[in-house]
Amino acid sequence: MTEMIGYDEMAPRLSWAAAVDALEAGHRRARAEVDDLFLGPSDATLLNRAAHIAGLGYGVKAVTVMSGNADRGLPTVQGGMFVFSPEDGHLSAVIDSRLVTEFKTAADSVLGARLLARADSRTLLIVGAGTVAASLVRAYPAVLTGLERILVWARDPAKAEAFRAAQEAAAVPVSVAPDLSAALDEADIVSTATMAREPVLHAAHVRPGTHVDLIGAFKADMREADDALISTGRLFVDSRATTLGHIGELTIPLANGVIGEADVLGDLYDLVGGASGRRDASDVTVFKNGGGAHLDLMIADYIARQK
Repeated sequence: MTEMIGYDEMAPRLSWAAAVDALEAGHRRARAEVDDLFLGPSDATLLNRAAHIAGLGYGVKAVTVMSGNADRGLPTVQGGMFVFSPEDGHLSAVIDSRLVTEFKTAADSVLGARLLARADSRTLLIVGAGTVAASLVRAYPAVLTGLERILVWARDPAKAEAFRAAQEAAAVPVSVAPDLSAALDEADIVSTATMAREPVLHAAHVRPGTHVDLIGAFKADMREADDALISTGRLFVDSRATTLGHIGELTIPLANGVIGEADVLGDLYDLVGGASGRRDASDVTVFKNGGGAHLDLMIADYIARQK
């Protein structure tokens, strides 16, 4: 029997801490087989992501990514996640992609921070004030329980203020940062969730000891960090297979000779397996959240088990 799982039905039954744990457990399995297909123009893309994980099954997430939908009052990303049984290949669940993507994206970043950020981190700075930023406000404090405050910065101050007002029930107080450089002087963790095609973070403004969580760039012409930050920080990715050859955050500095593939020190499989991450309190750690269908499948399995 195929389970049909919608957002409104299931979201209240899910836990951010359990979602992060599900990703960590998934990375103790054999490495996934993954493949992606992009169709359409850069501002209106059909994205299909497929994965197979031995013992967990098969998954395909098919979504459209429409940059102009915010102005239409519609979600930027829409679609569904199809989960197939590892035993006989039957379609076991169809899950609203919004649910999978929301929990996958934030849990991916929070797992990276749990493995790489300083244990005494108290201040989270979120760059961006959209849907992903809202999930970060909920996810980060649920797992990094030492966080005491969240700052948010956006290019449009009015949007940042509206975002802050919408987070009044957050577990950790949220306030607007009027100046990005000044906010970076206070941040222990900075998480970028933008649609930027030019860097918004520059190494010169990132203080020693910061953990940098890069989420927004997902295509070859997108990036959020400058060359200096990418080349001088201790650089990690969620998955080598879904980032190195696909996302501008890495493909552009790789193509320009700013970094080599060996400068990517590990991915989540490596880190969960015990590879060295942060060496000391002064390290700037940089984590590229590139997503991937294997992460969708890990989260989809977690979601389906809550039925």
